[in-house]
Amino acid sequence: MPTRKAIEVVGDKPCVTAEADATVRQVAHLMKDHHTSAVLVIEQGRLVGICTERDLVMNVIAADRDPARTKVGTIMTRNPQTLAPDKPFGHALHLMFEGGFRHVPVVDAAGRPLGLLAARDALGLEALQLDAELVRREEITVIL
Repeated sequence: MPTRKAIEVVGDKPCVTAEADATVRQVAHLMKDHHTSAVLVIEQGRLVGICTERDLVMNVIAADRDPARTKVGTIMTRNPQTLAPDKPFGHALHLMFEGGFRHVPVVDAAGRPLGLLAARDALGLEALQLDAELVRREEITVIL
């Protein structure tokens, strides 16, 4: 599981992005509509930040800011840790563990976002491995 390339784990999941001048309210609606807990923030197509649910809570709600007037570029996490598409997923998990965050954007050499890895992706991969193991055991049982 941890040796799979980041781009393989991302697969065809949509990469939800917003421009830095979008309002926090717009970004919150993107999160809701796409069932995601993070939006990648871009300027001229390149990643400049990430806005997570935690950013919304800590930097908007707890700071008594108006979501309709606050630009996401002012509350996002700037320059997040990123991962190249050919790097192993295990590296992303290590970055998340060491940095204490749950998301790592996958970007190309020009800094354009290709996808977003989340800590919960590890659970999905474990489930696939478990399913394959159960099938293998069932096949062995049939043979015996």
